[in-house]
Amino acid sequence: MKLYGYWRSSAAYRVRIALALKGMAYESIPVHLVKDGGQQHQASYQELNPAELVPTLVDNELTLNQSLAIVEYLDAVQPEPALVPAEPKKAALVRAMALDIACDIHPLNNLRVLQYLTGPLQLTEQQKTAWIHHWLNTGFQALEQRLQQSAGRCCFGDAVSLADICLVPQVYNALRFGLDMTPYPTIQAIYQHCNSLAAFAQAAPEAQADAQ
Repeated sequence: MKLYGYWRSSAAYRVRIALALKGMAYESIPVHLVKDGGQQHQASYQELNPAELVPTLVDNELTLNQSLAIVEYLDAVQPEPALVPAEPKKAALVRAMALDIACDIHPLNNLRVLQYLTGPLQLTEQQKTAWIHHWLNTGFQALEQRLQQSAGRCCFGDAVSLADICLVPQVYNALRFGLDMTPYPTIQAIYQHCNSLAAFAQAAPEAQADAQ
């Protein structure tokens, strides 16, 4: 199994957490998103993933993009520990929260969006930061409210789920951009608990061989 990713990519970070939680061996192949004009745009990688994004998982004849699809695939082939509950209502709630983060929060501060803001749209760094903080706060306000109804040590009770796998990279990203996390005590508590677990530490950006 091969994982093409970038150490600081939130989406690749999600997949690394899932692999670590399940104890699955894989070969990590770095794709630097900035060096050489962005290695994700090179023809060899574009052939592998026409969207020119990370991560990409290659498992024998299967080539799969989209981090949530990859995590659910891993959950299917290696069922323990389960990352999505078996009970349909609980499963739907976990997936909904994961999608809140992966679809509504993360894309608005993704690298290619930020490059477009400061490139063709010619926003200043200050304006870019204001954009990032606005959309992070918008997403985290709703997420904090939802978590007050469901959280234990993790997003849903005390067991790590797909929701936590999405939350931790997003908070890491928010801290990197200097967001004040004071208004989000539940999010902060979950982030700190998850990062105390060995699998999350193993998957952390700074623990990757290509971190720089």
